[in-house]
Amino acid sequence: MANKAPQPPHLHLAEVTASQFLDIWKHFDADGNGYIEGKELENFFRELEVARRGAGVDPSNPTFREKMKEFMQKFDKNKDGRIEMSELAQILPTEENFLLCFRQFVSSSAEFMAAWRRYDTDRSGYIEANELKGFLSDLLQKANRHYDEHKLQEYTQTILRMFDLNGDGKLGLSEMARLLPVQENFLLKFQGVKLTTEEFSAIFTYYDKDGNGYIDEQELEALLRDLYQTNKKEVDLKNLAGYIQSIMALSDGGKLYRSELEIVLCREPMV
Repeated sequence: MANKAPQPPHLHLAEVTASQFLDIWKHFDADGNGYIEGKELENFFRELEVARRGAGVDPSNPTFREKMKEFMQKFDKNKDGRIEMSELAQILPTEENFLLCFRQFVSSSAEFMAAWRRYDTDRSGYIEANELKGFLSDLLQKANRHYDEHKLQEYTQTILRMFDLNGDGKLGLSEMARLLPVQENFLLKFQGVKLTTEEFSAIFTYYDKDGNGYIDEQELEALLRDLYQTNKKEVDLKNLAGYIQSIMALSDGGKLYRSELEIVLCREPMV
């Protein structure tokens, strides 16, 4: 007897476990680019409507399109026309708010960065998979979330499945930062101004006047303003202070070393 094709995970409004959440995410993010968009988004919304109504829906129906538009206005927080993992976590009633609990403890991305700094001890922009459990435990304790060893293990394995796509046992800062709310994920703000290693080296050297390998907070502000101007982007003064605080959370006693800033601003950090 022929094997049946695997069925897509059903969307339902009951509680879902961390593993089920990931199965749903991976099914709809078919190309694995970290977003549900285009046809994926239409398929996702159709499944969501079926789950909510318990009946079939017709995507060609104008009402379907209108509902989908309303849905995106509500959940697409950064208005980029696609759904990312942290946005999806708000749509699904995830067991114990698995992803949301990481976001509730974060009063700013600086706290996330400070936790990261403790575990990325060699400042490579990665933490080893075996350090991840401690990292997640830290975040959960800050959130005053009660958890047992079994649950922590499940969360750790789920995060690994989410981000360690090449199986090398390392997790990148920019990938893990997807757990943050869109408005708190300061790394997203620099996606359009990512530098090559050569460009980064030139601008860092310019601001590191004495060549000691680090810059301070004032020099960082000047560097970021310069970067915005060069890329013809408006400097959002209100948010700039927050970006600086988040980046300085990676510093060592107010000294921001080349390797830390490179993690944030470079397309390909040197290893």
